[in-house]
Amino acid sequence: MKTFVVGGAVRDRLLGLPVQDRDHVVIGATPEQMLAQGFRPVGKDFPVFLHPKTSEEYALARTERKTAPGYRGFLFHAAPDVTLEEDLVRRDLTINAIAETEDGTLIDPFGGQHDLEARVFRHVSDAFAEDPVRILRLARFAARFADFTVAPETEALMRAMVLAGEVDALVPERVWQELSRGLMERAPSRMFEVLRGCGALARILPELDQLWGVPQPPQHHPEVDTGVHVMMVVDMAARIGGTLPVRFAALMHDLGKGATPPSEWPRHYGHEARSVELAEAVCHRLKIPNDCRELALMAAREHGNVQRAQELRPATIVKMLERCDAFRKPQRFVDMLQVAECDHRGRMGLEERPFPQMQLLQKAMEAARSVNAGAIAQSVAKSHPDQPSRITEAIHQARIAAVALCVKETTF
Repeated sequence: MKTFVVGGAVRDRLLGLPVQDRDHVVIGATPEQMLAQGFRPVGKDFPVFLHPKTSEEYALARTERKTAPGYRGFLFHAAPDVTLEEDLVRRDLTINAIAETEDGTLIDPFGGQHDLEARVFRHVSDAFAEDPVRILRLARFAARFADFTVAPETEALMRAMVLAGEVDALVPERVWQELSRGLMERAPSRMFEVLRGCGALARILPELDQLWGVPQPPQHHPEVDTGVHVMMVVDMAARIGGTLPVRFAALMHDLGKGATPPSEWPRHYGHEARSVELAEAVCHRLKIPNDCRELALMAAREHGNVQRAQELRPATIVKMLERCDAFRKPQRFVDMLQVAECDHRGRMGLEERPFPQMQLLQKAMEAARSVNAGAIAQSVAKSHPDQPSRITEAIHQARIAAVALCVKETTF
């Protein structure tokens, strides 16, 4: 029985990065032997155990055979006679197929160290084509390791997988799992660049894929096109340390421009409503969590209004605050302002420009929230006990007055 550290822990150490978790592969052991040594079983599809002291994962060496389309169609074989190389060859990329012995010796049968030095993502074997999740994983790695490129033969293999319909077999939960992790990396745009390069984006997120080649409105020059702009916005959301809902909303905010008829280009009248509709379709199809969905729909609907904040009347601002439920959920409204800020700054050569609209609307929200709605309700109920509708209107007017004073006193 021998154990080796494998996968990401070895890769990240060689890259000089912090190692978060260590996975191990065990050669020459049976499940019974692992249990006898105090390991706790956790695997369902194949034998995986937790170390009795460190809780690190130890998986018995295994081989796998494709039995059906998609990422679930595999038959696994774990036995003491499976060799280390047989286990490593089933892995996705050469940089993830390096093993390390207990004394630090590296076992690298597929050239992973060379590819780390060359900054290349390369598949280990043609078995890569049997699991469509590997396309998503590679794209996610591209978002983390932004200076890596995809080997030509690997990109060609991914294109063939897309054409064969393998990507269509992915279930929504797995797609979202990988996309959400990629969005939280430092360069999310690289994930979508890789997916688009092999044709997978058109299958997974056709609403996003169709943005490339669609011009931005004249006032937003000098964008190359809307697809490039959206990628800059998503990367800006990562740059400011945005949460997952902020980054996802940044990705969804301009989908409607892809549905604008070419005869209307470069203008996109009414694209906000189309963006909301398309973002809703994406969220339904991929089963997006509610916090991400709600912010995405709000940002798609309101980001244009936020951009025009300095031109809006106090009454219009209050209506927007009410529409966004900012009085009950102020942080979500601030998150939406962050998305609009990323939209504002996600333009070539304009990444550092100020965004006074955010400060204005935050102050307006604070002013409106400072209105004592309870006191107003009591006063109106006392003077007009049979007209409860007056309460809502009185609170609304008080908020408008508070916002008007705030706007008057705010200078930039």
